[in-house]
Amino acid sequence: MADHQVERLGGKTLLQYAHPECMNRLAREGRCGRLITVPEGFPPGSEVANTAILGYDLNKVYEGRGPLEAASIGYDMADNDFAIRCNIITLEDGKIITHNGGNLQTEDARTLIDYLNEHLAKPVNEREGCERVKFICGIQYRHLLVIKGGNKHIACNPPHDHPNEPWRPLLVKPAPSQLCCHTVAANKDRLTPEQTADLMNELILRSQELLPRHPYNLAKAAQGERQANSIWPWSGGYRPSMQTLMQQYPQVKSGAVISAVDLIQGIGKYAGLRIIKVPGATGLADTNYEGKAQAAIEALKTDDFVFVHVEATDEAGHDGDLDLKLRAIDYLDQRLIRPIVEAIEQMDEPVCIAVLPDHPTPVELRIHVSEPVPFLIYYRGIEADDVQQYDEVSCVAGSFGLLRLDEFMKAFMSA
Repeated sequence: MADHQVERLGGKTLLQYAHPECMNRLAREGRCGRLITVPEGFPPGSEVANTAILGYDLNKVYEGRGPLEAASIGYDMADNDFAIRCNIITLEDGKIITHNGGNLQTEDARTLIDYLNEHLAKPVNEREGCERVKFICGIQYRHLLVIKGGNKHIACNPPHDHPNEPWRPLLVKPAPSQLCCHTVAANKDRLTPEQTADLMNELILRSQELLPRHPYNLAKAAQGERQANSIWPWSGGYRPSMQTLMQQYPQVKSGAVISAVDLIQGIGKYAGLRIIKVPGATGLADTNYEGKAQAAIEALKTDDFVFVHVEATDEAGHDGDLDLKLRAIDYLDQRLIRPIVEAIEQMDEPVCIAVLPDHPTPVELRIHVSEPVPFLIYYRGIEADDVQQYDEVSCVAGSFGLLRLDEFMKAFMSA
C-alpha cells in the first residue's frame, strides 16, 4: 500500500491523496511510526517483510517463498526437497509483460499445471521411479515447483521486479558464491548449483514450447488476449525451522491468519496460526473485504492474535494501475478496517489493532522497494501522539519513531 509521491496526484502519495477516513481516525487517536521491514542483504519481498513483521529473525529462519507456500498448499516437504515459487507469466516479444499470466485464474491454472506435470515431470532414475520434478497447483498464477535434491544456492529474478525487460538475461544462475563449485554438493543426495540452474532453465524453455500449444492459450491468442505462456521459478529453499508465535510471545495462546495468498498462509502455518479461508477472497482488488472483516471479528472472539492480509494494493502497484490502487485503498479502509474497528469498539475486552503495509510497491515503478513503511497502533485508552493522518509523510513524526524488524512486534505485544 505504501508508495511514492506522484506528480499526477499533485505531488502526494496515494495514501495522502486517498485520505482514508478510518485509517486517519486511528492515526489521530493512536500512535504512529515507521518500520523497516527488510533486513540488510535480503530482497524486499513479501516473504521477507511479513516474516519480519511477525518478529522473526530472517537470518535464522529464511528459506524463501517456496517452502512457505508448500506449507500452505499442504505439501509436506521431505528433507531432500527443494521447493521454489513458480509463477505462470506472460512473455511477448522476448520480454516479461506480466508476472501474473494475464490475471490467470486458479481453475485455468490447474489445467496448465496438470499439463506441465504430464510433459515435464522427470524421474530421478528409472530404477527408483520417483519424480525429480513436480509442479503443484497453488492459487491463480502462484504455484510451486519441487525438485528432489535441488540446490538452493542459485540466483533467480522475481518476475514482478522486471516488467517489460528481456527475459533471457534473467534466467537462473548459480549463486555468485557457488560459481567455482563444479562438484556434487556436500550432501550426495543434492544436485550442484550448476545442475539445479541448468535443470530449471531447461524447464523454463520447455514450458515456452508447451504452454502456447495448450487450448487455453490458443483461445487467448485467438481473442487477442495475453497468454499464460511461460513458467518462472524464483525464491526457493529447504524446509524451514521456525518457532511458533506462541513460543515467542507468551501473550499469544492461539491465533489465526486470514489471507488469499499461499505465501502468507504458509508463514501463518509455521507460526502456529490456524488458517481461515474466506470464500471470494481473491488476492486482487475484487476480493471479499466484508468476508475477511467478518472472519477477523469472529476469530477475535476465540483467538488472542489475528493477522489479516490484503494483497489488492500490491497487485495494483505491480500492474502500474494508479486508479485501481486508489480504489483498493478505499475498499480496504471502508469495507475491511471500518467494520473491524466498529466491532471491537463493542467488545468488552479491549483489542489492540495495528495497520501497516509489508513493503512499498510504488505504482510508477511497479516493483517492491526496500523502504520504511508507515504504521499505526490503536486501542481504547492509548495516549495519542500528534499525527493527524495515516500516510508515509505524516507518520515520520509519530511517537514510535523509526523501528526496525522485530521492534514492531515487541511494541505491539507490549501495548
